[in-house]
Amino acid sequence: MHTKNKTVAAWLALLGGPLGLHRFYLKGLGDTLGWLYPLPTALGLWGVERLQSLGQDDKLSWLLIPLLGFTVASTCLTAIVYALTDRARWNARYSTSTESGAGNTNGLTITAIVVSLLVGAGSLMASLAFSFQHYFEYQVEEARKISQ
Repeated sequence: MHTKNKTVAAWLALLGGPLGLHRFYLKGLGDTLGWLYPLPTALGLWGVERLQSLGQDDKLSWLLIPLLGFTVASTCLTAIVYALTDRARWNARYSTSTESGAGNTNGLTITAIVVSLLVGAGSLMASLAFSFQHYFEYQVEEARKISQ
C-alpha cells in the first residue's frame, strides 16, 4: 500500500467523484464500488439529454436527472469527510509510514471543504426542487383529469 494524500483524495472526490476517481485513487482499480459510480452519473446525464430533446413532459427524465444530482451531492459529502478526517486516522488507514504528512490539512484541503459544501448543497437542493416540482405538477395534472 502506498501513501495516499488526504488533499488529493478530497479533490478527486469533488471533481471526479461521480466517476469514482477518489475510490480508484484510494483502493485501486479493483474497487467494485468505484466502478458503480459512473452508472447513476451516466443515467443522470441521459436524463438531462432526454429533457433537452423531449421537453419538460418526459417523465423518465424526472427520475433520471435527480440521480446525477444525488451522486454529485454524495461525492461532495465524501470529499468533506476525507478532508475532515483526523491526521492520525488518515495515516493509519491510507499510509505505510507513521511519520507521513499525507494526512495533513492545508489550505487546499480547507478549500476542498468549502467548494464541496457549495457544490454539494447546491446540487442536493436543485435535485430536490426539480423532483418535487415535477411530482406536484404531475399530481395537479392528474387531479384536473379526474375532475373533468
